[in-house]
Amino acid sequence: MKYKVEVPMPLMQFLLEKTSQKRNDIKNLLKYQNVWVDGHIETHYAYDLQVGQTVEIQAKKNDMPFVILYEDKEIIVIDKPCGLLSEQTAKENEKTAYQYVKQYLYKKKENIFLVHRLDQYTSGILMFVKNKKLYDILTQNWNKYVKTRGYIAIVEGQMKKTKGTIENYLAESKTQNVYITTKEQGKKAITHYKQIQSNKRYSMLEVYLDTGRKNQIRVHLSSLHHSIVGDSKYGAQSNPLKRLGLHAHEFMFVHPLTHKEMRFVSKTPESFEKLFKKG
Repeated sequence: MKYKVEVPMPLMQFLLEKTSQKRNDIKNLLKYQNVWVDGHIETHYAYDLQVGQTVEIQAKKNDMPFVILYEDKEIIVIDKPCGLLSEQTAKENEKTAYQYVKQYLYKKKENIFLVHRLDQYTSGILMFVKNKKLYDILTQNWNKYVKTRGYIAIVEGQMKKTKGTIENYLAESKTQNVYITTKEQGKKAITHYKQIQSNKRYSMLEVYLDTGRKNQIRVHLSSLHHSIVGDSKYGAQSNPLKRLGLHAHEFMFVHPLTHKEMRFVSKTPESFEKLFKKG
């Protein structure tokens, strides 16, 4: 249920007035992170609401909009849907994958750390870890432990070269546009691609990263004049999927503490495959 705040007041008072819940029931809703204010979890009953804010109560504690691909005592891997933010940004106040996973783990008294990110409109594999030691080791030695980051991309047109490597330097403008620049002004970015299938209008590529710069795949494929479908920011002229045609389908790393190689795979979205079916 969603409620609009029309008069400033503490959150507890607002919920008592708007719902039929008793005070102890509301305390439990707050404790188990079922109350959201303007897209963020709020647990403090004395939180001062302001006019225009939106308060939402979730009926289910574990009602998450994604599949958990794997979970153990140290990591959790999800299949993030297109449109869901990985984590909160300064400009966005929507619910995020991080918040959903944090909510899911709340009753288990476990911490949560996001070790890498996907763009909001990129779907696929996203990994979190449950302890700070593992987080620090992974993020500080990323290339040592992360062996594979693979994506499926749908691009416009037919590729002249069915496989290749793009290597250059990327930088980000003040308006958050990523662009190719010089060695002195940018960070090195390496992308490998291979065509899987194509038709007259589109090509499906398997893409692997040596580096993980912001918008790297999108900018690199656009530089080949084969923008990812639905990516108007980087030159796409078509949007047959009604979404960005990019999916993180493979992630493999060596666990720093157990030294075990772990590989996760997410199925290519059916909508991607349908673009290449005859008839």
